[in-house]
This record gives sequence, C-alpha cells and structure tokens, in this order.
Amino acid sequence: MLGFVLNDKEVKEMEYLLKKELEELLHDMEDKRIEGIIKRAMEERYQLVFKIFQRFSNPADCVKYMRHRISNQK
Repeated sequence: MLGFVLNDKEVKEMEYLLKKELEELLHDMEDKRIEGIIKRAMEERYQLVFKIFQRFSNPADCVKYMRHRISNQK
C-alpha cells in the first residue's frame, strides 16, 4: 500500500480530474457502438477510478457518479 500527502488545493484538483474521467467513462459506456472487450476494459477502468474517487469525495458526490446498471430481463 502506498500513501501520499496532499494539500487542500491538490485534493480539489484530484477530485476535478477524477470527476472528469468518470463523466467521460460513463458517457462512453452508454455508446451502443462500443462493444465487447473494449466495453469490459472501460468497465474495469471505471471501477478503479470510482474507488479512488470515493477516497477523495464525500458520499453525496459519489452518488452522482455511480453507474446505473440496466437489466435486460423482461
């Protein structure tokens, strides 16, 4: 396990970068043209970035970036 110390300004910047990455991933995962192994790689990246984001942000912010799974069952 690694750790590092950030000041308040650096924490805000890290939050901003993580939010932008999550927004982009969520947007791209909704694209119907992307499929297969690429979509799975994007899902893995989303999970990793979201876990990091949870360490920096409060729970209310995390809810905004949670992935909503759509069930194919009818």
